[in-house]
Amino acid sequence: MPLPESRNNFKMENKGINIPPDKLPKHIAIIMDGNGRWAAARGLPRLAGHRAGTDNLRRIITACIEFGIPYLTIYAFSTENWGRPAEEVRGLLHILEDMIDRELQELHEEGVQLRHIGHLDRLKPRLRKKVIDAVELTKNNTRLILNVAFNYGGRDEIVCAIRRMIKDNVREENVTPDLVSDYLFTAGLPDPDLIIRTSGELRGSNFLIWQGAYAEWYFTPTYWPDFDKKELQHALEEYSQRDRRFGQIPTKR
Repeated sequence: MPLPESRNNFKMENKGINIPPDKLPKHIAIIMDGNGRWAAARGLPRLAGHRAGTDNLRRIITACIEFGIPYLTIYAFSTENWGRPAEEVRGLLHILEDMIDRELQELHEEGVQLRHIGHLDRLKPRLRKKVIDAVELTKNNTRLILNVAFNYGGRDEIVCAIRRMIKDNVREENVTPDLVSDYLFTAGLPDPDLIIRTSGELRGSNFLIWQGAYAEWYFTPTYWPDFDKKELQHALEEYSQRDRRFGQIPTKR
């Protein structure tokens, strides 16, 4: 699948951001947390919070395009989320299907390439086909790659990679970090530079365990439905001040 164009070719519609392109992350990953608490604070059912969170996702996708971010990965549904109440799970699946129906064509026209990471086997055939068709429709788009982590778990991803290497008869001496990366769901994509978690929780929740080894983390108490363009800009501004060391000595004194 094609990768995004050079950042210099992006239409930078937002004039408010004052960060040099080389200080922006290429790949942002987001743990979209706090939908249920957002709803509870307003006396609404949890699914109302999930729907508000889905509506907010569209705004953040648009902001990433405006800021010139080539890659965005969102944590939509974990392998552990199947343990939630059945009614909530059914509601989440319905929201996913509804979002595809409502947003796919516009995302396609805006140059967003959709990818799925995780498993589709537990989805009903109709929804599974919609996800596959969405990926196929947008596969040649290059403005923004949007990875949707649905029925995804970081540990499961690594186990799947190991199983595939065994199946391919990979020899022990040939196993390297680069090879492992090639067997992950995110093969061919750069690791996330910045991982954002909303709602104030301070944990990784089995998300991009391998890929996020050297990512910068940004935690905010803001619930996901309220995490807007301004909040994203604040995260990018803070990231631009970080000194990424990758295990080396600091470059700033």
